[in-house]
Amino acid sequence: MWEDPIVSDVHRVREQLAGEYNFDVRAIFEEMRKRQAQLGARLVAPEKTKRAVSSDRDSVPSYFGR
Repeated sequence: MWEDPIVSDVHRVREQLAGEYNFDVRAIFEEMRKRQAQLGARLVAPEKTKRAVSSDRDSVPSYFGR
């Protein structure tokens, strides 16, 4: 069976990181939040998108069972 080297590397790093924090998910995320705060403006914020909301029932696509 073929093994993707990138996926294998991700799994290896995940296990290593989890081991450093005794497999405590809260401790891992706390550390991630600290690192994120240190990066500050270097991180790119996702764009906020507006969802189109229509009150017109006739605009509902037919695949919704109408």
